Amino acid sequence: MSELIQSRRRLLKGAAAWGVSSGLLAGCAAPGATNPGAPAVLERRLGRVGVIGAGFGGATAARYLKHWGGSSLDVVLIERNPQFVSCPLSNLVLGGTRRIEDLTMGYQGLRDAGVTVLVDEVTQIDPIKKVVSLVKIADQTFDRLVVAPGVDFQFDQIQGLNAEAQKTVLHAWKAGPQTVALRNRIESMPPGGVFVLSIPRAPYRCPPGPYERVCQVAFALKANNPTAKIIVLDANEDIQSKKGLFLKAWEPYGSMIEYRPNSVVAEVQAQAGVVVTEFGDRIRADVLNVIPPHRAGDLAQKTGLITVNNRWCGVDWVTMESLAAPGIHVLGDAVMAGPLMPKSGHMANQHGKTAAAAILEILHGRTPQPAMMVNTCYSYVDDRNVVHVSSVHRYNSEQKTMVTVAGSGGLSTQANALEGQYADAWARNIWRDMFNV
Repeated sequence: MSELIQSRRRLLKGAAAWGVSSGLLAGCAAPGATNPGAPAVLERRLGRVGVIGAGFGGATAARYLKHWGGSSLDVVLIERNPQFVSCPLSNLVLGGTRRIEDLTMGYQGLRDAGVTVLVDEVTQIDPIKKVVSLVKIADQTFDRLVVAPGVDFQFDQIQGLNAEAQKTVLHAWKAGPQTVALRNRIESMPPGGVFVLSIPRAPYRCPPGPYERVCQVAFALKANNPTAKIIVLDANEDIQSKKGLFLKAWEPYGSMIEYRPNSVVAEVQAQAGVVVTEFGDRIRADVLNVIPPHRAGDLAQKTGLITVNNRWCGVDWVTMESLAAPGIHVLGDAVMAGPLMPKSGHMANQHGKTAAAAILEILHGRTPQPAMMVNTCYSYVDDRNVVHVSSVHRYNSEQKTMVTVAGSGGLSTQANALEGQYADAWARNIWRDMFNV
């Protein structure tokens, strides 16, 4: 068997491991890369790509653009935060079994891989000229842009949740200081105190996340404040993910957990520690954890990338290119997801690889091909037992969206410690995949 065939097989095996359709990678390698014995060929310059946002989508896109594009492509990653903090696993901080430091990492691995990393704030994007304005340095111009803006919150949908109220009524739905502050409030609850969690209507970031949070808060309270109570006000008609598994996980806590579906929080009275539902029910709490409705991040809104329901960014699923701004690719939770497609870290990682491969095809003058995308969401029901849900998605050319592959994916039969090991490995592996660490 020739070395060329062996090299091609190694490339296809790597594509499968990355979870992206191998068809996307045809031609993405630098000239001569599939045949180590071939004479060196001078690479032509492909251009300069800017990536804004270093989360699961943006960091992945930056790494794979550089990994596949090599020295022919300049990749600049712009992120306002000096360090990344993972939202997946952050509920464990509330449960007391992880520290925020365990979920925090820097960008040196990306720099080592050849990505230029700028810690700066983007103030404006010219979607026509692809010019990015920043706070600290001069404007930057790119051939293509990748925007991974995450989500921001519709605070105005809840009466009383103004800037002052937000100082005391935390969402902790972006991992970081609020996560630590909410953990401290849980620890400081009086004996028999009440914790209220408000869940917004779907779609929102991480469908099973709020229900995992209930598990983690209950786990912490049972150990330190067993007479406390958790009231879950879910704006949805039912639990949005892994319903049977979460209900089973809540059974040992008995009356500590009270779940109320169809309970939309319409008002917050921060000083009194009270929330009011749209039906007029008043619930007082010692700790309020109100997660407001979501929309695509502020930068997407300012740039005119939001096209669906005044909340989400529509994209061409073959390339992840914005339907509103050609040449700008949008990733992650900001995107209007396909049917049964969650807003998750794993899915954002798939977006990043899909966009990276498509951009390289475009810069090489070729036509990108659709990718398959996979997703797995793990949820910790206590300190070590975990459940999961997984799915596979393919492009439907008639509907021009991603659809779930029939019979694909899976769901845990019960929580167990072995899946806890898998969940920990998943986190370490995807962080390594994103940040080259």
